[in-house]
Amino acid sequence: MSSTVLYSFRRCPYAMRARMALRYSAEELEIVEVSLKAKPAEMLALSSKGTVPVLWADGRVIDESLEIMNWALARHDPQDWRLLDDPAGQALTAALIRENDQVFKLHLNRYKYPERHPEHPAEHYRAEGEGFLRKLEALLETQPFLAAQHQSLADVALMPFVRQFAHVDRQWFAQAPYPNLQRWLQRLLDSELFVAIMAK
Repeated sequence: MSSTVLYSFRRCPYAMRARMALRYSAEELEIVEVSLKAKPAEMLALSSKGTVPVLWADGRVIDESLEIMNWALARHDPQDWRLLDDPAGQALTAALIRENDQVFKLHLNRYKYPERHPEHPAEHYRAEGEGFLRKLEALLETQPFLAAQHQSLADVALMPFVRQFAHVDRQWFAQAPYPNLQRWLQRLLDSELFVAIMAK
């Protein structure tokens, strides 16, 4: 086993954000693409959770995507994604990631798989998720990125989830009243970093 190994699944938003941070930090590693139907025994031996991403680095196991991102940025952060001299930006980043991971992700899951939640139609779950989209749209009215004038941890941690929400019904998202968010998402989707981590 190489000294640094990431167990990943290409389309998982948690794995995407981990891969983006690792690539940005120029970390040399082996990426093992996991079949969710047949998870490798060596990954399960490292993390009993059985979910990606799982990073094996320096004899240490990290199995939370945000922890993997922070590990990578602590090693190399050439464009200051951590906003080291901006306490307000750091606090905003933490709040956005918390709301994304704990609240928006629930609405996203229900919107994406309404058949599993038949209490309401998909439009109901989409409307619940839109509260977060409106918050992001407002932030992007005054600057090109969520927490700073340049791309930072907040953008990369949230983008895979906004992307998933947008892709449930691309036609709806394209005409939705979020022009700044649409521009922000497209900019990140077109970035060399995202294109590179999504290559098959």
